[in-house]
Amino acid sequence: MANTHEGSCFCGAVKIEVTGDPVAMGYCHCTSCRQWSAGPVNAFTLWAPETVRVVKGEEHLKVFSKTAFTDRKWCALCGGHLMAGHPTINLVDVYAAILPTVAFHPGVHVNYAETVLPMKDGLPKLKDFPAEFGGSGEMVPE
Repeated sequence: MANTHEGSCFCGAVKIEVTGDPVAMGYCHCTSCRQWSAGPVNAFTLWAPETVRVVKGEEHLKVFSKTAFTDRKWCALCGGHLMAGHPTINLVDVYAAILPTVAFHPGVHVNYAETVLPMKDGLPKLKDFPAEFGGSGEMVPE
């Protein structure tokens, strides 16, 4: 299938497939993403739910929802993080790191008010989320 990309967890037991193009790409600096990823920032690719499919190992997929905004999903065998559903905005964040054939072209930083890793890259920096996703839409300086 044209424009189809595959990704997997750390051990390869869970494989996913995305089709088409992501709705958006960027970086999230929120505390929750940092704690979940054990890194200073999370590189995201957002997809319409119907374009994301688990093609192998669904029985190993586990889910944790700290808030109603995010359903974080990982492999129960290796702990490898795969994606996060965002049901309130009807999008799925497939972590950029697990999609090696998707050219990552970030367009925005979200939750930049919480950053621990300032990034001077000229991209827009939002205090929290865009207004259409329930945030303030407020920009903050680089």
